[in-house]
Amino acid sequence: MLKTFELCPKKFYFKYVKNISMPVDDEKFEFGKNIHALASYYLRKENIDKMELSLTPNEKEVWEYLKGVKYFGFDTVETEYNLSSRVGTHFFGGRIDALVKDGDKYYILDYKTGAVPKNAKYDYQTIIYLLGVSKFFNTDNITFVYLDLRNKKELSIELTSELKQEYENKLLETAARIEGGEYQKKKDTCPCEYKIICY
Repeated sequence: MLKTFELCPKKFYFKYVKNISMPVDDEKFEFGKNIHALASYYLRKENIDKMELSLTPNEKEVWEYLKGVKYFGFDTVETEYNLSSRVGTHFFGGRIDALVKDGDKYYILDYKTGAVPKNAKYDYQTIIYLLGVSKFFNTDNITFVYLDLRNKKELSIELTSELKQEYENKLLETAARIEGGEYQKKKDTCPCEYKIICY
């Protein structure tokens, strides 16, 4: 929701304030959903033999890479895990693909079959997940790891006390803007699914 607000407050208004649903092409999400489900079952030590046999060649290539990353050898804490945390008077939440642990170090894993955020360090997903795990598990010894499955790369962001304060400030500022009703559109022309009702 916060990413939508940052992208276009008017789209946020249509989607989350007025609750207007528009049809979207979700074919491109099927690949990601399959990989996410497979990873979750695998980390929970469930039998995935039959699922692996049904993978397409592209899915199999991505899955073999993901299965081989070092984090999949760490202890699984949670998969597909919903969490929220309070910052000021607001609650912010999301769902983590996986949370693993090596010794006393936590790693938040996020699988990206599309693109990793351009400014991942300050992406709302990074912010909310790091703050949520920090508060819920009472530790700052956490690293967020974006696993770029398309390019077989990873990007890590380690939580620091300075970042923690910056993150909390950013969330509070964004919440204040939403409460203030700042719902103007950012561009005159927009290709999103709400373009036919946007004015």
